[in-house]
Amino acid sequence: MNKDNTTPPPKKFTFDRNAKGVSEMLGMKYETMAFDGAWRDAFGTPERRGVWIIWGNSGNGKTSFALQLAKYLCRFGRVAYDSLEEGACLTMQEAMRRENMMEVNKKFLLIDNENMEELGIRLSRQKSPDIVVIDSFQYTQMNYRQYIAFKERHKRKLLIFVSHADGKLPNGRAAKSLMYDASLKIYIEGFRAFSKGRFIGPIGHIDIVPDKARTYWGEE
Repeated sequence: MNKDNTTPPPKKFTFDRNAKGVSEMLGMKYETMAFDGAWRDAFGTPERRGVWIIWGNSGNGKTSFALQLAKYLCRFGRVAYDSLEEGACLTMQEAMRRENMMEVNKKFLLIDNENMEELGIRLSRQKSPDIVVIDSFQYTQMNYRQYIAFKERHKRKLLIFVSHADGKLPNGRAAKSLMYDASLKIYIEGFRAFSKGRFIGPIGHIDIVPDKARTYWGEE
């Protein structure tokens, strides 16, 4: 209330601040990652920020692929891997050794079972990782609304969620909704990672373990 007990006029909302003309939109620049080789053949040239999701059934190479992707993304920034499901355990150590993660020792960080509140604080700090892999979405215990809020708080980051599968889709309502929201959707089956999202290369997939993939898909 003002001193004269009158109600102040409502603030004027400017619709134009959220509207862009064709020329303005087409002239906007987006920061992308210059994938090359098999990675470009599978996923094209994806944007540096946003949300990706990886999902697949157990025993198909999902963790191996997540580490391979994290290792490759170290070319474009600092990468953290929040291992909510396994944590810092022997199987994770063996997987990291198998993928030779020592090659990116100074750009890769394994986070041992850090919940989403703690991870959010980490990502808000200066010089925090540019890219974070969160394994798995089910272990975050987030619903879709909480996911959207987390994404909006960290929109300058690339968030990559790993999910359990229910058949050929992510497991659970929130994970399925996340899949529809994600810009890059990567489905794992038979040691092969398929691009199902908005970024796709001329081949559209990459082999995680080439000999096992060829055997599984009957290409030998």
